[in-house]
Amino acid sequence: MTQREAVLGSLTFLVVIVAGFFSATWVDRRYAAEIAQTTSGSACVGKDGSWKNWVWANVPALSPKCD
Repeated sequence: MTQREAVLGSLTFLVVIVAGFFSATWVDRRYAAEIAQTTSGSACVGKDGSWKNWVWANVPALSPKCD
C-alpha cells in the first residue's frame, strides 16, 4: 500500500463518518420534532395493556398507567 492509497482510504473513512453524523443529526431534528408535535402527554399503559402516546416500535420500561 502506498502512502497515497493510505491517505485516500483514511479520507474516505473520515468523509463517511462525518456524513453519517450529519445524516443522523438531520433525521433526529426532522422526525423527532415532528413526532413530539403529534403526541400529547407522556407514554403510559392503558387498562387493556396497550401503550398510549408512544409511536416508536420499542416501548419504555416502567411507564405509568394512564389516568
